[in-house]
Amino acid sequence: MVYYFKSRCGEYTVYMGKDKSENEDLIKNGWNEDVWWHVDNLSSAHVYCRLKPGQTIAEIPEDLLLDCASLVKANSIAGCKLQTAHVVYTRWKNLKKTSTMVDGQVGFHRPDNVKRVEVEKNNHIVKQLDKTKEERYPDLWQEQQDRLRELQGEKKASLRAEEKAKKLAALEAKKRKEELSYDRIMKSENMMNTADIEATEDSAAAEAYEDDFF
Repeated sequence: MVYYFKSRCGEYTVYMGKDKSENEDLIKNGWNEDVWWHVDNLSSAHVYCRLKPGQTIAEIPEDLLLDCASLVKANSIAGCKLQTAHVVYTRWKNLKKTSTMVDGQVGFHRPDNVKRVEVEKNNHIVKQLDKTKEERYPDLWQEQQDRLRELQGEKKASLRAEEKAKKLAALEAKKRKEELSYDRIMKSENMMNTADIEATEDSAAAEAYEDDFF
């Protein structure tokens, strides 16, 4: 089971696993757009928010950041009792899982890419989020595969568009080169040598003489 919430921003999906089993599924089947949240150095739920395609972690709206940080703090046995706690967050793709780690435990591929924020107890925000909570049983693996296929399709379409643009640019360059080139003028059938010119002049003169004679 996965719990889904509506952020106060109204544009983002926020969700978390019910227990360690769901947390493991979420770790395995995240999206590139997902950001993972956890109370620093304390046991807590794993909360995720799904950003828009192309959106960076630095562009997370303040309300969304506060929603996720407050939610993960409230779902920490020790953290919820504290007036303030530190919460860490990073891209899902930065999560590192090894065979020696217990369920729910993660490391990071790049620790420098992990952000840390201090959050106070925000019961009113958590209550607002809890009112929107929905329990679902999604096929996380299938959703991930569908998203990967979608991304592959977008990538292929982008590559096709780039290739088409390159071909059009090459044709335009060739056309401009031909328009500026003398090759189309300096063709053998369009050219006349000196002998031809002299012969033509002599012939014309002869015809004029004959006309005068008669």
